[in-house]
Amino acid sequence: MKPRNLRRWFVEMVALGALIPGGLVGQEASDHNHHTEDHQNAAVTGSMSGALSAGSHLRMTDRRPASAADSARAEALVSELRRALAKYADPAAAEADGFALFAPNLKHQKVYHYTKYANGLFAVFGFDPVKPTSILYREDESGRKVLVGAMYTMPQRASEEDLDKRVPLSIAQWHLHVNICIPKKGEEQRWLEKKNGQTLFGPEGTVATKEGCDAERGRFFATLFGWMVHANVFAERPADRWGEHHAH
Repeated sequence: MKPRNLRRWFVEMVALGALIPGGLVGQEASDHNHHTEDHQNAAVTGSMSGALSAGSHLRMTDRRPASAADSARAEALVSELRRALAKYADPAAAEADGFALFAPNLKHQKVYHYTKYANGLFAVFGFDPVKPTSILYREDESGRKVLVGAMYTMPQRASEEDLDKRVPLSIAQWHLHVNICIPKKGEEQRWLEKKNGQTLFGPEGTVATKEGCDAERGRFFATLFGWMVHANVFAERPADRWGEHHAH
């Protein structure tokens, strides 16, 4: 692999563990800056948790016609993954097995992603249904993290045919986060910035073009992350088992 391609691949893999380039996720705001931190947290969790209503910031795979073969394949994936995840009912078990909580400084996330970067690396080259990139938990009313499923990933360059071979596109829609404008490094306070009462930056911001981002003196990312799909394998209804639009 050429150095330039290796660097691009490495950056793509790092993106699996840091939504906003430049270290936003790990940043600890000072006491006098809590409002900015809260806004940043909302931006991070909004994207990782599937803000799928923000159409200008999402690219979804096309839904293919249903088939009995696809349904059977998806159910086999659900059964296999459910068995593999059972041992991770307690997040401590996931951590002991090399999964690390994404954005540990962010409290009360909609969905907690425990990510194993070795699995994310493996997903670039191959697919093992029992080796998801992330394990997913939600918080119940008592504050306990409850296992809900897992997340599979693929690189940005993957075609819909590649995605379909892993999880059938008649059953699940993979997604990419696209057209994201964020503040420049050192200007994190601008996450609070609004125009006409609407948020400018991030996955739910109104800025969705490079020209618009340049005009707001931000940093534009045509694509942020690779392809993702959630497998909510512990959902009771089959219709709720695939995709963030069901998980949240």
